[in-house]
Amino acid sequence: MQPDTARLCRALSYTFLDQGLLEQALTHRSANRKYNNERLEFLGDAQLGQVISRYLFVTFDSASEGQLTRMRASLVKGQTLAAVALEINLGDYLLLGGGELKSGGFRRESILADAFEAVLGAILIDGGEQACADVILSCFASRLATITPVSVKKDAKTQLQELLQGRQRPLPLYEVVSIAGLAPKQSFELRCTLTDTEQSFVAGGTSRRKAEQAAASLALKMLDDDTTVAPATQPQTKDDRNE
Repeated sequence: MQPDTARLCRALSYTFLDQGLLEQALTHRSANRKYNNERLEFLGDAQLGQVISRYLFVTFDSASEGQLTRMRASLVKGQTLAAVALEINLGDYLLLGGGELKSGGFRRESILADAFEAVLGAILIDGGEQACADVILSCFASRLATITPVSVKKDAKTQLQELLQGRQRPLPLYEVVSIAGLAPKQSFELRCTLTDTEQSFVAGGTSRRKAEQAAASLALKMLDDDTTVAPATQPQTKDDRNE
């Protein structure tokens, strides 16, 4: 049985007209394969991206496309969503199956992020676009107040690609080395290879993307430490125009 959600609604500054929507948003697939939050998550994800994109577009009217993209990515990524979910104690209200309960699923980053998006989807249906936007902007207020076009760094893969391009070297090759476990608890091991020198860097992560970023970070560190190669003038990319 789920705990009383009144406190959660106060944290969201939103009261549901249809409590069934909130119940569904808090129900993980492990608890009910047919009646769960996956479809609401899809809807909330789309609305979150739209609201954050519009806010950044209006607020930072001189930011380039690349800067806006990086700011949005830093705000809507799973790690940030999980942090927001923790701030409103969303994990306390989730309905999970026995296996997920035993393994601490209410603290798992991916489950928290998905559930937060599902709650946004439920608010969108229950109260409309403006009500959902108000909740999003309220939950992200502290982060929106501090983010700037220069405060968000490019990810490791982008940095590596641009560094290699600047040195007129070919782009790296990413290959899956191994995948362990079953979804959603898989771990990935990826190899990043600098194809002109055959140097390889292997790293792991809880998703393919995280493993790629970790491997790219290792390659970047090696290149940064390599003082024998002077970098050429870095060409301008689409993301860097007007930065």
